[in-house]
Amino acid sequence: MSSDREDSNAVDRPPQTDARAEPARPDDGADKRRLRGESRLRQLSELGQSVWIDYLSRRLIHEGELERLMREDAVVGVTSNPTIFQKAIAEGSAYDEQLREVLAEEDDPKEVFLKLAVKDVQDACDLLRSVWDEGQGQDGYVSIEVDPNFAFDTDATIAEAQRLHELVDRPNCFVKIPATKAGLPAIEEMIARGRNTNVTLTFSLERYAEVVEAYLRGLERLVESGGDPSGVASVASFFVSRVDTEADRRLDEAGAPDELKGKLAVANAKLAYQRYKELFSGSRWESLGEKGARTQRCLWASTSTKNPAYRDVLYVEELIGPETVDTMPEETIVAFQDHGEVGLTLEQDLDEAKRVFERIAEAGVDYDDVVAVLEQEGVQKFADSFAELLDGVRAKRGELVSA
Repeated sequence: MSSDREDSNAVDRPPQTDARAEPARPDDGADKRRLRGESRLRQLSELGQSVWIDYLSRRLIHEGELERLMREDAVVGVTSNPTIFQKAIAEGSAYDEQLREVLAEEDDPKEVFLKLAVKDVQDACDLLRSVWDEGQGQDGYVSIEVDPNFAFDTDATIAEAQRLHELVDRPNCFVKIPATKAGLPAIEEMIARGRNTNVTLTFSLERYAEVVEAYLRGLERLVESGGDPSGVASVASFFVSRVDTEADRRLDEAGAPDELKGKLAVANAKLAYQRYKELFSGSRWESLGEKGARTQRCLWASTSTKNPAYRDVLYVEELIGPETVDTMPEETIVAFQDHGEVGLTLEQDLDEAKRVFERIAEAGVDYDDVVAVLEQEGVQKFADSFAELLDGVRAKRGELVSA
């Protein structure tokens, strides 16, 4: 399941022979780490990139798999969304016992779902609490998402985010708010309240800068009100593979050379990281940093490869760098553990990344329209998953009643 889980249709594909399939260049210490028996995920951690997993289920928590990933592979966080929960609840009987208890006192499908989801998030937070404690709040987070139907309603998003924080009631919980125009003031408000926030569905460089601005304003308000900024954390979830999916389709329609395909997503993320370094520097940031504020790290989401012509670990290998998070669906983790190459790639070929934008524009593809469509589609996909999730709760209720 994935960052978004409808993205995670990758399979264990053989390495390709074209340029896009070339492995990332390993750093000098990669062979030594491999000889020490360290997993590829742990190698990412040693290079400063936090490894999170993009799936959550009751079985993952209670059958020991999450604990194993933490112990063996340096997994230090979990993300979830409506699609992930929809698949988890629909499969098997892991939720049936609690579902029977909840249905005895609650009939609204959304409220039923929230009770199930909150329990999973609480249990995962408790399991990851040691990571959070030992790292002084750097990692160890578990994310739960606001109702995607509120993505264009600021007040409803704020109320829902506050409610989810109170329901989960764990210091290492992230509530996910989409990076829509309406989401930006909600992000600022929740940060100003000292609430951990995972900003999801970020696609464009312009919107990313607006997300950081909302974060900084929220921190400044928190400080002005006498709050402690060292106790609040945030990540900006920058979606990767979907950018290539949309751009490649348009390049095909424009009759552009195949060599342009599969390039924009990585270039987009690399330039976002450069923005991160710029925005979290200078006197404004230094003033907040001196008071204990943390940077809002870039989180690479939607990292499964959609096009079978591309290397199945492309979006992991090309975006390895410090002060970042990579959240991966299960199949991408399996593929990367098997044949991923580890090296500091995030700041390589930056001039080429800028040139990709120029060549995409020269081919007649409008970047601004690509990312605008992706934002709208991203919200709609999660809303559709949420509706499907509630239908699944109703179906489960029917099964248990008839049984």
